[in-house]
Amino acid sequence: MADRDVPAFCREVLPSLEQIFAQDYIFFSKEAYGVKEVSFQIYLDAPEKDFFTCKLYAVYGEEKYDLFKGARLDASRDTVREIQAGQQVKRFFHEYDETAGKMCIRDDEDMAYELLSRGISELQELGEVFISEAFRMVKISPAPRPTVGVSLSGDLLELRMTAQDLPMEQLQEILTRYDRKKKFFRLKNGDFINMEGEAIGALLELKEGLGLSDGQIKSGRIELPKYRALYLDAEAKEWVALGMERNREFKSLIRNMRTVEDNDFELPAALEGVLREYQKKGFLWLRTLKHNGFGGILADDMGLGKTLQVIALLLSAAMENRTAGCPLALVVCPASLVYNWSSEIDRFAPGFSVKMIVGNGQERQELLEGAGSGEILVTSYDLLKRDIGLYQSLDFEVQVIDEAQYVKNYNTKAARAVKEIRAGFKLALTGTPIENRLSELWSIFDYLMPGYLYSYTRFRDSYETPIVQDQDEAARKRLQKMIRPFVLRRLKKDVLKDLPDKLEENMYARLEGEQLELYNAHVARLCLSLDAKSDEEFKKGKIQILAELTKLRQLCCDPALLYEDYSGGSAKLQLCMDIVRNAVGGGHKILLFSQFTTMLERICRELNRENISYYVLTGATGKEERRNLVERFQTDNTSVFCISLRAGGTGLNLTAADIVIHYDPWWNLAVQDQATDRTHRIGQENVVSVYKLIAKDTLEEKIMRLQEKKRELADQLLNAEEVGSGSFSREELLELLQ
Repeated sequence: MADRDVPAFCREVLPSLEQIFAQDYIFFSKEAYGVKEVSFQIYLDAPEKDFFTCKLYAVYGEEKYDLFKGARLDASRDTVREIQAGQQVKRFFHEYDETAGKMCIRDDEDMAYELLSRGISELQELGEVFISEAFRMVKISPAPRPTVGVSLSGDLLELRMTAQDLPMEQLQEILTRYDRKKKFFRLKNGDFINMEGEAIGALLELKEGLGLSDGQIKSGRIELPKYRALYLDAEAKEWVALGMERNREFKSLIRNMRTVEDNDFELPAALEGVLREYQKKGFLWLRTLKHNGFGGILADDMGLGKTLQVIALLLSAAMENRTAGCPLALVVCPASLVYNWSSEIDRFAPGFSVKMIVGNGQERQELLEGAGSGEILVTSYDLLKRDIGLYQSLDFEVQVIDEAQYVKNYNTKAARAVKEIRAGFKLALTGTPIENRLSELWSIFDYLMPGYLYSYTRFRDSYETPIVQDQDEAARKRLQKMIRPFVLRRLKKDVLKDLPDKLEENMYARLEGEQLELYNAHVARLCLSLDAKSDEEFKKGKIQILAELTKLRQLCCDPALLYEDYSGGSAKLQLCMDIVRNAVGGGHKILLFSQFTTMLERICRELNRENISYYVLTGATGKEERRNLVERFQTDNTSVFCISLRAGGTGLNLTAADIVIHYDPWWNLAVQDQATDRTHRIGQENVVSVYKLIAKDTLEEKIMRLQEKKRELADQLLNAEEVGSGSFSREELLELLQ
């Protein structure tokens, strides 16, 4: 080996050999061949805010070489280590500045932060680092640790924010420009703040969730409505880094809302043995909301007794009516349910004075002007918006809106009207709080607690658009966290242990207008005819009498079944469609029975208008088609199966449905039960809800009462097969018609 090759051998080959073999150096010294050990010096500077520079020198004794300037011609230098040192420096500096003759970082905050946070320490392992005064002035401060103090006083929450030594103006600046993906925040003076950790992210989440302005953050002292307490508590549990401090009153409120079942609210004695366990929990939840001054949505599934839970609340509220001298409650519902509410209150709380605010304008005005202390007023959405001026002088302990999806469009007169009512406690009932758009949820909350979900513009920008269009998971979770305490939603499968396998409910529709006039005229004519008949004529004419009774049934269903030119409405058809809409919105499948195929045709026309999918089965349906329809309904997404009672009362297995509607329940309960058993049979995994639609104050209601009290007598008296047997008298029939 030539002498000139020894330095290269010592630098490039010998280190590898030393790692593998043990060595003895005999008459050999690297220094004798001009091999010098290298060390490095790094000079860091920051001549401008966004301009950082670096010079790297290789040092051999008294000799020093700028590694980013000039060629390496000296074979005695450690070329390998010099190259490695240059590569290590270039990890933190991305370009060479020809003018300055230095490596630099220009307008790259991320690389500058990497240099300051970990680059300096790594470069110190390489060699001696010299830092200019300008470079030394650029600091990285530790992440601020904000604390939030929360105190509740009356109906107001007070938040006090601090962030150790960080001024609130800087904290506000950080929150305004904060990027969750960045490890740092750059202040205007060029300094960096370490953003790693959860504290600032948690505070930003709190700011966005509470809708706090920059001015509020700067002030450090913020007043909020009491209804923000539950969201604050949820944030405190999720973001421990916030260090939220809460006063005794705040903790007491949260404890009260968390332990609903332990709250000491007495169940109304009249309903002690009536309410199921889940309904008792629902009552306690409603009572807790009312006690704490919040509103809420009772969103139980169809058939779980939302009305009964509200009646329990009203009985409890009557014992502590704070608005003495004023009506206890206002119930606003679809027109088809006004009389159903009246019937349910009469059934479960007969001591209440219930006023239905219906009739013409003058009658409604007189009813409202005469409304007294402790009364319950029931009206429809349509009538409320007409009469809203008459309610301005009234205060209510409780306001209930049933089928709250009626106010889902916040621009409608109905939505604006319910929000103008003054009430101490506001409640919404709906099985489908969101049918199509998130704006529907906003509108209901705007009725319950105005401002809770902010203005609609803000709600749309912060929640609706990000959730629907951008699939923003953080926004979805934030909204869920906000509404969860004020929505109670139970499905039938959640409370199966509390339920029988079949729930039956009578739903009432009151005839009005032309429909009522036609019905009364036919009743009067039949009564006159019966009065004029001798006993012998009555016995011989029972078939004709049955035909007249059938006409009365058709008038209850829809006068259009008798009169082709009839253009008035049908109270029962309206009620039926309300039930169907709600059921379909809740994801249920329905069997809808009627004895009149012409009525099924009219129902199908309404289903078409509502774009609700359906099948139809009547006596005219062939066997093969009948089998195909059943198989398809069992497996597809069709919502309604309209079935003629005689054609579908037996021989069908339709367990895909869990709701049965009897449009025109009548004489023979056994036939109705057989029809219900098309779905309520072996293989049914859900609780079945059965709704019987009954025209209020008509022959239908009398028959239903008779069936409940004297089932055996009703079978004898009114079964079509017994008509000719002389088993009912003229007096009994007249009593039914009265």
